[in-house]
Amino acid sequence: MAENETRDSPLSLPEELPPQPVEQVTSINGNDDNDQSMADAHNPKEDSDSDSDSDTESDSDDEAQLNLQIQTLEAELSNNPSNYDAHVQYIRALRKQGDVEKLRQAREAMSALFPLSPELWREWARDETTLSSGPEALPAIEQLCERGVLDYLSVDLWCDYINFVQDYDPLVRECSTNGISKARNLFERAVIAAGLHVAEGSRIYEAYREFEQAIALTIGETDIESREKQVQLIRNLFFRQLSVPLANLRSTLLTYKTWEAEQGSTLGVDPNSLDGLPSNVASAYQKALDLLNARTHFEEQIARKDIPDDERLQKFMTYLNFEQSMGDPARVQILYERAITDFPIYADLWLDYTRYLDKTIKTSSTVKAVYSRATRNCPWVGELWVRYLLHLERVHASEEELSTVFEKSLQCTFSSYDEYLDLFLTRVDGLRRRISSTSKTEDCLNYDLIRDVFKRASDYLSPHLKNTDSLLRMYSYWARLESKLGKDIVAARGVWENLLKISGSMLGAWEGYIAVEVAEGHINEARSLYKRCYTKKFSGTGSEDICHSWLCFEREHGSLEDFDIAVQKVTPRLEELQLFKTQQETKSAGSSDQRETMKKTPREKRKLHSDLTEDQSPAKRRKNMSQNLKMTNEKDRVEAAESVEKSKVEVISTKPESASKRETNDQSPRKPKHYNDQCTAFVSNIGVQARYEDLRAFFSDVGGVVAIRILTDKFTGKSRGLAYVDFSDDAHLAAALAKNKKNLLGKKVSIARSDPQHSKKKGTFGPKSTSKHGVGDNQSANAGQSDSKDSASRPKEHSGSQAQVNSQKSRDERVELKGKNTFAVPRAVRPLGWSSEKPGGTEGDGDEKPKSNDEFRKMFLKK
Repeated sequence: MAENETRDSPLSLPEELPPQPVEQVTSINGNDDNDQSMADAHNPKEDSDSDSDSDTESDSDDEAQLNLQIQTLEAELSNNPSNYDAHVQYIRALRKQGDVEKLRQAREAMSALFPLSPELWREWARDETTLSSGPEALPAIEQLCERGVLDYLSVDLWCDYINFVQDYDPLVRECSTNGISKARNLFERAVIAAGLHVAEGSRIYEAYREFEQAIALTIGETDIESREKQVQLIRNLFFRQLSVPLANLRSTLLTYKTWEAEQGSTLGVDPNSLDGLPSNVASAYQKALDLLNARTHFEEQIARKDIPDDERLQKFMTYLNFEQSMGDPARVQILYERAITDFPIYADLWLDYTRYLDKTIKTSSTVKAVYSRATRNCPWVGELWVRYLLHLERVHASEEELSTVFEKSLQCTFSSYDEYLDLFLTRVDGLRRRISSTSKTEDCLNYDLIRDVFKRASDYLSPHLKNTDSLLRMYSYWARLESKLGKDIVAARGVWENLLKISGSMLGAWEGYIAVEVAEGHINEARSLYKRCYTKKFSGTGSEDICHSWLCFEREHGSLEDFDIAVQKVTPRLEELQLFKTQQETKSAGSSDQRETMKKTPREKRKLHSDLTEDQSPAKRRKNMSQNLKMTNEKDRVEAAESVEKSKVEVISTKPESASKRETNDQSPRKPKHYNDQCTAFVSNIGVQARYEDLRAFFSDVGGVVAIRILTDKFTGKSRGLAYVDFSDDAHLAAALAKNKKNLLGKKVSIARSDPQHSKKKGTFGPKSTSKHGVGDNQSANAGQSDSKDSASRPKEHSGSQAQVNSQKSRDERVELKGKNTFAVPRAVRPLGWSSEKPGGTEGDGDEKPKSNDEFRKMFLKK
């Protein structure tokens, strides 16, 4: 057999290994004589003794350092077996040390966890070939090569495998019938695996042709039939290669013409000429050449090593899109294999590859092998494991195989707990389908397997998925299967109860449980669940929703007594929730107002205060300041309080962004600052939760409502339980007064006509009260006019002093204290110059002549 010039040298230690001490190299080679000769070569007799000692000391230091490195790597791998780089470094260190057994164990350990790169497989096979290449070692090395070509696509590894069989298998080397059959089978496998590799596939064909040409040389000249048969076989190999778009296609055509010339044909040696070629060969070659030219640009792009990996991967994806558009699944698959060889841990690439195979490739063994490799390269991607399980179910894999893959998946680390949940549910789905199928199921399949998967999922995921829809979905599925497939309603209820212990604050958990009981017709059980959960606090509007759901349930399924009980229990709960909601809204509104106030500049605050105080006259402001000190009559105090409250509403209404404006749209955009209250009802004992809409609805049967003003606390913004309702006319007001003591939101409200003139008639604080509701201070104005007239009729010489006296008298005469509480009235002491007797016998008319100092002295001496 002719020697294959294109293959590598026999498997041996690679030249790229770092220099090793002589004893390390020979120990792995197992050749003591060579060890001695190489040692002599490195230690000639003419070297001095000092040089020998120095070399020995240096070797000892290197060996100690290597041992320390190995111990460190062993500790690292013991703590973290999934450290890929540590595995690679450990294997390198053991190769340098020459410990064959530990090296084999290290490689097997790494191979059990990770797919090895083609370089690592080639290195392993070469080491084993160097250690032992006898017939007894042949099956073990072939097995290594088989494992290597399954991990990644590598033309180099296929060539090493083929060369090893040709060189070391006696049957192949002797060209026996079995040996030739074995070699041809191996070549055909290599062609299928890598024959469409555009850049390197031609190497497989060339090795195949050289093997067949070597066989042709062993056929005798007399065996013409065998020689013709072999020549035709070689011609077919040329034809197959010329039909595939591979690199060096023109060179292959030239080789074919040369070979045909050796067989006696005259085809010429011009690689660009197709003259003389059989029509089928010329047509196939031209088509392959066109396909190659269309791919040359893509091949140049993915072959670049000077660009980042991400950019190069994008070039692969562009190339893949092109191949998929051409519609040849075999070429697409080869290109995917080339891409994952260069980018083995890119999960998206594996996902695309497996998705394409699921749609196009019908060979189950091929797709299953790809899924197995995908989950070994990217074990942290839960979707790959899920799709792997689904594929195994599609191809009717055994329960043992499915269980093995499932258990492997649970040993991986995923980025989210939802990925674990998806795995558990996928496993349950498969078991359910196989148990429920009408065909005969396996003897080992029963519902206990499903229950076990659910229990494991609950134990692992419940602490992490508490109060989530994902956990609710799993438990709902579990309870449904317990009831339908397991035929155990008690167990189904136990599943729901377990969920309530974990996620009892989820409205969906209670609703799901109740829905199942209602669907099964268990009305009493569903009612008991409502009674357990209607007082619970759920997020959002869940608390109100469950109350309304209970009422709806009783309407549809319960008796009148059941409905009344539900209403009796639900109504206080709804009122409580509404009150809490109102408080939260008020608090939120108050916080918003406070933030707006804090944003105002000091100048704006001063301006706002000035605007509020400028609306009142100086005399009115003085009366406001002394109001609380002069009040004596209880009834007057109540009326004054009413006026003050209405005044607060007016002030609040003038403030920008007030709480009342945000809570209702019933008020006009620009409210007046004062109200005459000519046709207004004063409403008290209103519930604090009442809103403008509630009052408007309360008076809807009356009609004629013009405006509604609810009194609020100026500090907290909360309702004071008081309101003014303006009506369009007296008729509507009278109808509204007829609703006195009617219920509004559960409270009997008091309704009376607002009469701001009543306080003025009493004479206490009438001007004060009415002015706050928009009525002018008539008495004050009249008094001022009277004083002006008096001043005009008096002599000019007394005008200055008389004005002071009149001002004092005006203030004193306005104050008229009535009622029983007159303890504050000064009875014995009078202001200096005051006399109860008035000239003319009329109070309040004229002025008393001022007394001199002598007159005062005589007056006191007489007393």
